[in-house]
Amino acid sequence: MNKKAYKALEYYKIIDLLTDKASSPMGKDLCRELTPSTDIEEIRSMQLQTHDALARLFKKGGISFGSVKDIRGTLKRLTVGSALNAPELLSVCSLLENTGRVKAYSRSDRDDGMTDSLDGMFAALEPLTPLSTEIRRCILSEDEISDDASPALHSVRRTIRNINDKIHGAMNNLLNSSTTRSYLQDAVITMRNGRYCLPVKAEYKGQVPGMIHDQSSTGSTLFIEPMSVVKLNNDLKEAFLKEQEAIEAVLAELSNLTAQYAAYLLDNYRILADLDFIFAKANLAKIQNGMAPIFNTEGRIRIRQGRHPLLDPKKVVPIDVHLGDTFHLLIITGPNTGGKTVSLKTVGLFTLMGQAGLHIPAKDRSELAIF
Repeated sequence: MNKKAYKALEYYKIIDLLTDKASSPMGKDLCRELTPSTDIEEIRSMQLQTHDALARLFKKGGISFGSVKDIRGTLKRLTVGSALNAPELLSVCSLLENTGRVKAYSRSDRDDGMTDSLDGMFAALEPLTPLSTEIRRCILSEDEISDDASPALHSVRRTIRNINDKIHGAMNNLLNSSTTRSYLQDAVITMRNGRYCLPVKAEYKGQVPGMIHDQSSTGSTLFIEPMSVVKLNNDLKEAFLKEQEAIEAVLAELSNLTAQYAAYLLDNYRILADLDFIFAKANLAKIQNGMAPIFNTEGRIRIRQGRHPLLDPKKVVPIDVHLGDTFHLLIITGPNTGGKTVSLKTVGLFTLMGQAGLHIPAKDRSELAIF
C-alpha cells in the first residue's frame, strides 16, 4: 500500500479517532499500528469482528479495558524466578479482575444462545479468581501488606505494637515529670533516625541521660534518646527487620503462586488487548454510523450515500459512487468548492478504512474493491 496515500487521504486522522476509542495502553498501541490489508479473507474476518463487537455494543452497552496494564515485563521476571513487589502483584490482580468483568460481560451478552466470531476469544479468558482473591487478601495497597497475610507477619506486628506501647508509656512518664519537662524545648515525643527521642534544651543535655541523635539548625535543641528506652528502641528496630522479612516471605509466596499461572496471564493480556482493539473499531463505527462494506476482487466500487468521516456529520453531503461494473472510467467535474476533492478522498479513505477492518459511514450494501 502506498504510504503517501495515507497522508493524502488523512488516514492517520482516522487512526487517531480510533486510538481515542481504546481504553487500555496496549489496545491503543494496536490501534496505532493498524494498516490496511490486501488479503480479502483477512479483511472479511476483521470486518466480521467489528460487526460482531458493534452488535454487542448495541445490545449490551459499552465495556472498558482501562485497568489492564502491560504485565509482560512482570511475567518475564517470574520466569527467571524473581519475586514480585506489591505494585507488580496488584497489576496482576487488576488484570485478572478485569478479565473477570469482561468474561461476565460476554456471558450476560450471550443469553440468547447466539454465537459470533468473538465467542472463542471470550471463552479463552481465565479470571483465575482464587489467585486474585489471595493477592487482594494479602496486599491492601502498593504500600501496605495486610496483618493477616501470614501468621509470622501477624505475630511480629503484634510485637511491634506492644513495644510501641511500652516506649510511649516510658516517654510519657518522662514528659509527665515536672523535673524532666523543665529540660525540654517542647513537651513532645519525636523520631530521629527511626528512634524515639525528646527535644532537650542544649544547656540541659547532661540532665537527661541518653544518646544524642540530632540537633536543631540553631543548635539550641538536642534530640536525645533517653536511656530508659534504648533497649526498647533496639527491640523495636529488630522487630521491624523481622517484619520486613515476613513481608518479603509473603511476596515470595504470592510470586511463586502467580508463576504457576504465567501462561494463562499472558494469554489473558493478549486477548484483552485484542478485544479492546476490536471494540475500539466497533465504537468508532457506532459514532460514525458505519456499516461493513462488501468486498470484491473485481475492481467494483458501489458506495451508497457515503459520508466523508472527517467532516461535520451535520453538514457533510452524502455521495453515491459507482465504478467498475458497466464502466471503468469516472470523470468528476464541477465548480470550485463543488465537492470534487471530497468525493475522491471519500472513495480513497473508505478503501483504506475498509481494508483495515473499519466500517465505513455509508448505507448498507455498499461495495468496495481490494486495492
